[in-house]
Amino acid sequence: MTIVPVTVVIPTYNRPDQLLVALEKIYQCDPAPSEVIVHIDANDNVTQAALDSSAFQAVKVIQSDTQMGPGGGRNRAIAAASHDLVVSFDDDSYPLDQDYFLRLTQLFKLFPTAAVIGAAIFHIGEPVLPDDKVARWVPDFIGCGCAYRKCAFQQTTGYVPLVVAYGMEEVDMALQLRDTGWKILSSSWLRVFHDTELGHHSRPKVTAASIANLALLAYLRYPKSFWWLGIAQCLNRILWLLKHSRFRGILRGVASIPCLIYQYRQQRQSVSAQTLQTHLQLHRSHPLTIKLNEKLTSAIP
Repeated sequence: MTIVPVTVVIPTYNRPDQLLVALEKIYQCDPAPSEVIVHIDANDNVTQAALDSSAFQAVKVIQSDTQMGPGGGRNRAIAAASHDLVVSFDDDSYPLDQDYFLRLTQLFKLFPTAAVIGAAIFHIGEPVLPDDKVARWVPDFIGCGCAYRKCAFQQTTGYVPLVVAYGMEEVDMALQLRDTGWKILSSSWLRVFHDTELGHHSRPKVTAASIANLALLAYLRYPKSFWWLGIAQCLNRILWLLKHSRFRGILRGVASIPCLIYQYRQQRQSVSAQTLQTHLQLHRSHPLTIKLNEKLTSAIP
């Protein structure tokens, strides 16, 4: 089996069984990544033991003393990565195509202005679509199936280390990257399976975070002249939650906004108005499809 010079990073918390499945799928790829780093969040007392008794002794492990959430875990793992191309998964996501890492390296060569390349994500019960050789410039990405240029990531302040990061994590990073001149690409030639049914999105703590994190995002990244937009986005989120009968967690989310903003006030570093407007325009428009170069090859027939 050959290897490719990329680093895989996986944040995990108390889900050793899912993590071992993901690692098995990753190491079955050909070529395989030359480095895999797992970040174990604080208060997780089971994952290290599971890794110690597994076949994945080559995995590098980082463990935090305080709980940092998935974003904080990715910050530490990316900082420790030996390679500039850093591939991101969750502990319950993994590639669907055996030559996934070769495809990634080819795409990064083809698109030198892409800081992040996102994959097509498929969940339990969803049909897996063909791996068409197309790509699109998009506003943001999903952290359980993407890859970064470390050199671009290091030009940002990193992820905000939220324990529950819904509505904040990837959008925040996309804004920071775009503000430094980078772009976000998505390609259906990359396919990732996320082994979840997304039912946890209806939990009260997720509902609360989805409101509070929108307010935090606006405070940290929006120019002051656009703070009204952050308020409108929070109100739209609340209306959506009410419409879908997700009542539990709404009041908690609204009430937690002042404390959350105060906690992370020192991380405020707004993007330019032009960056925010470009981001919003990408969300409103239908991205053009880019047909990938026919010279792209697949390692697996």
